[in-house]
Order: sequence, then C-alpha cells, then structure tokens
Amino acid sequence: MSKSKYQENLIKTVMDKSWRNTWEEAVQEWDIIDCAEDNSLSRSCICGKEQIKYLYRLHNRKTNQWLFPIGSSCIKKFQRKDLQEKTATTEAMFKLLHAVGNNQYLQLSSDLFSRKLLKELYDQGAFKATSYNHYNPKNDYDFLLKMFNKRAKNSISTLQQKKITAILLNSIKPFLEQKLRSQIMS
Repeated sequence: MSKSKYQENLIKTVMDKSWRNTWEEAVQEWDIIDCAEDNSLSRSCICGKEQIKYLYRLHNRKTNQWLFPIGSSCIKKFQRKDLQEKTATTEAMFKLLHAVGNNQYLQLSSDLFSRKLLKELYDQGAFKATSYNHYNPKNDYDFLLKMFNKRAKNSISTLQQKKITAILLNSIKPFLEQKLRSQIMS
C-alpha cells in the first residue's frame, strides 16, 4: 500500500530529527510538551496538511529537536498509547474550557468528562487545597471520581450536586482559564 504525501512528509521529518534509524524506534524518542488551539485554522502540520486546529509541540529526548506544529492525526501515526491519551485529554480540556467560556451548564457527564480527564486535571494541580476538602485536593478528586462513576446519576443528592458545582466552578474552571486561555489563537 502506498503512503500519502502527508505520511511521507511526516516520516521524513521525524526520521531527520530522530536519533534512531527505524520508525518504530524513532517515535519512542518523542514527548508532547504542549498544545495550542488555532480556531482560525491558519496553520499547517509538519506533514503539510493545512488547517489544523490543535498545534502540538513535540520534543525529542535524544536529539533535542522539536516538531511544531504537529496535529493529532500525525501523532496517532506514532502508534503510542501514551501520546494518544495525552492528545485526547488535552483536546478534552479545551472542550471543557469552551463549555465554561460559553456559560454552558457544567455537569459531571461523559459529554465533558472522563476518568482520564479527571486524573489529568488532578495530576496537573487543578484541584485546590481548601478548608472544605481538609486542605487535601485529593479529597475533591476522589469525590468527583466517585460521582462520575455513579451509574444512576439521579441518585446524586442535592448536597452532592452543590459540591460538584462548587468544585467545578472554584477549582476546575479557574485552572482551565489560567492554563489554556493563553494557548488559544484566534
């Protein structure tokens, strides 16, 4: 099966900037450093594909080389589960930020959240230490995870829903605004 022009460009660029000589080994050298969102779709991926929305920056640990901008479709071609999960959670964070920015009613549903996204938010410090969580952010993370995992969402009490809303508005929202607002290009 022949490769597309975009795939050939991707392979050549990655291989030229990698230490290893095979694709399978070379892709193991790369890490996602950050991502910007280009709503104007004015940038092109390193492969040549135009109008990409998510502009990832990858760094090579062995050669100290960079790939930018590279789109999530090309990152999928690395066939690394860790990078695919990172792109999925990063794009979910942007989606959540836009929901917050559009004053969309936030609820702990699979439309906006996942277990992996909650874990990533926790790992990145989105949950704050407050007197309400006994100065332990993990308490809020554990609570949201427990509520998210409930099969019968209608069993969530009014008090629990108020706590969910408070955590989303007082911890998650400000974290996303601070972290991602500067990474959105118009």
